[in-house]
Amino acid sequence: MTDYSQTVPLDVLKVLPELPKPNLDDRTYRDLTDECLLRIPRYCPEWTNHNPADPGITLIELFAWLTDQMLWRFNQVPVRQYIAFLELLGVRLAPPKPAETEITFYLSRAQSLDDTIQPIRAGTEVSTERTDSQEAIIFSANYDLAIGIPNIRNFLIANQASLSRPEELGEVRDGFHGWTPEADRGDRWSGREQLIFQPTPQVQNGFYLVLGSEPLPDGRFQSLDGHVIALEIEGQLAGPTGINPKRPPRRWEAWDGESWQSVLLSEEDDETFGFSFDEMGQSAQRGARRAKIFLHMPLKLPEFTFHSSAGAPYRGFWLRCVYDPQSYPHAEREDGENTENPTYSRSPRFTALAVQAIGGTIPATQCTLVRDELLGASSGKPGQQFSLQSDAILERKPGEHLEVRLPGEEDPQIWTEVSDFADSEPEDRHYKLDSRTGVIQLGPLVREPAQLKTEVQRRRNSQIAGDSSIDILNETDRLQRQYGQVPPKGAILRMTAYRTGGGEVGNVQVGALRILKSAVPYVTRVSNHKAASGGKDAETLDQAVMRVPQLLRTRDRAVTPEDFETLARQASSKVHRARCLPISEESPGRVVVLLVSDQPTEQSPHRRFGLSPDLRKTVDQFLKQRCLLGIAVQTQAPEYVRVKVTAKVLLETAYKHHESVTEEIRQTLEQSLYQFLHPITGGWSGTGWEFGAPLYESDIVSYLHKQKVMGVRSISHVRLFSWDPETNNWLAKGGELVLTPLQLLDSWESDRHPNMGHVVELI
Repeated sequence: MTDYSQTVPLDVLKVLPELPKPNLDDRTYRDLTDECLLRIPRYCPEWTNHNPADPGITLIELFAWLTDQMLWRFNQVPVRQYIAFLELLGVRLAPPKPAETEITFYLSRAQSLDDTIQPIRAGTEVSTERTDSQEAIIFSANYDLAIGIPNIRNFLIANQASLSRPEELGEVRDGFHGWTPEADRGDRWSGREQLIFQPTPQVQNGFYLVLGSEPLPDGRFQSLDGHVIALEIEGQLAGPTGINPKRPPRRWEAWDGESWQSVLLSEEDDETFGFSFDEMGQSAQRGARRAKIFLHMPLKLPEFTFHSSAGAPYRGFWLRCVYDPQSYPHAEREDGENTENPTYSRSPRFTALAVQAIGGTIPATQCTLVRDELLGASSGKPGQQFSLQSDAILERKPGEHLEVRLPGEEDPQIWTEVSDFADSEPEDRHYKLDSRTGVIQLGPLVREPAQLKTEVQRRRNSQIAGDSSIDILNETDRLQRQYGQVPPKGAILRMTAYRTGGGEVGNVQVGALRILKSAVPYVTRVSNHKAASGGKDAETLDQAVMRVPQLLRTRDRAVTPEDFETLARQASSKVHRARCLPISEESPGRVVVLLVSDQPTEQSPHRRFGLSPDLRKTVDQFLKQRCLLGIAVQTQAPEYVRVKVTAKVLLETAYKHHESVTEEIRQTLEQSLYQFLHPITGGWSGTGWEFGAPLYESDIVSYLHKQKVMGVRSISHVRLFSWDPETNNWLAKGGELVLTPLQLLDSWESDRHPNMGHVVELI
């Protein structure tokens, strides 16, 4: 049984229902002192000096204080009883949860058939830099990463690139007509000059690259999941294309099996500058010019077979580049005015294409893997406990278990972890592992009162009948029960592997993980291009007390809307918020649950907190197992309404003439707006903006005044705007922004859309 004696808070009972809770002894320090003073004339009448300076009065006060401390401890008995009831209900403090992210490994050279680079193994550790005040935070790769060898199977040019599924290719033409592969492997093609758009480019002009992978020496074909692809493009010297090379109007995307995902992390990864080859020092050169584009494939890049409108089949891993002026809908001039972004005036031209794999991305978890830890030898007694060297043990994976090696035997026994010993028989090889403390417990020996009563009655009946032949040994066996097997004396216990880690400290920022804990051949650098999220500290006793009413109400069954919301959060630590919508009369058997993930992405400005297919599948299965028969559960992300705020702020006179100070004030106010309108950390309570809650101009004024930013005198001319994805423009909303129950407010900064954020004008 878990010991909470060192973690009992004084105010744990404050969260219980408002029922009378009298103290077992309600006397205070003053009551004890006054009572002693009143007894002095009765027991010691010659004592007449009752002033506080008298030594006797000092002793009375001292013993009254000691008694008051004992009474305070005595009054904590109800708290301990309540905690004991929680233990009987099976409530345990949850261990910390680890943060998760994606780590990209960059190779010193591209993968090749002649000299194959070995896979990056699961458990490879990457950490943050260690500082004087903070230890390094370690992340471990979740599985092996084998870098494949890509090739180009098809280069398809389309006048109208598909917007949804790749099987809707429409009319395409072969871009490799007249081109030949080098070395007959298809990783590099070259030939005559080829237009990739129409001579006068039109919106949605584009091309598809159908990739394949070369077989390894053992004949296996590898996938390109999570690969970092270097696409080398060669073109002939030509006139300018008319675009802004720093903001080219095109999109690079890959098909992940469900939708097109952006694969260009930043414009710095495009050394062609949108096929313009500007700012490369090649404008004065003649002949061919060559540059690379670095693309980060999705973690799941399935191989598909699709057909064009002519019926020709194409199979492989799909990439595409689409001419889209809305990639950067507006450019910002130096005077602050927004203008339309320049578009292609003529089509870029290719003469060669080459592809290489220079790295890969793999999911990673904040943890340290410990292998083959020796626990000790068994004493042969029931209920033994062994402690791991680490606490905060993460959920066990296959291969992480207890092994028991009996004396004289070579092959160890594999024991099974259970949550409790209630169903364990004496021959079952069961053990418990407390994830919070790292304590392993073996099955106990319990003397059961019910069996004792039965045996006493049986013995009485035997004596009355005159039968004195009672097997004392068998009687003892019947009076006690062993739960789970006990390893014999001298058996060696060993934990094959376990992972330790977790906590909010693991929610590191982008680029924080860049230190390899051990050398990996051909890996030059590592980085996390996404911030880690999902890390949570161990549950406190107060949090467990707050969780108990939900546990008793749901009992692992989804009936009411509150049940669906509670269980959705329990299904995955990645679900930060959940909202169950009322059942509509049109679909009486369908329950819609809105999920807000704590892993933001910038795949689309209209779906920042997108739900991954794995997360939706996990929550769907969890809820379907617990809902009523005939109920169809549908999980989806809310419709995020992009909001923008403009305001004028009047500063105090003393702050107007210091440029650095005014800039700091402006940044502070803008960050306050981003925080206030955040789906997870926003709102007045700081726990997220409510679903369907309207936003008023007065909310903005009140919140900014509440922040008490230095130098701010007044706030005026507040205006609210919402982004319309159909027209790609901001719409003024007047004094309020009204939302539906399916919508949720969101505002966020974006390097790709710098003019989309809030605007605070200082006057």
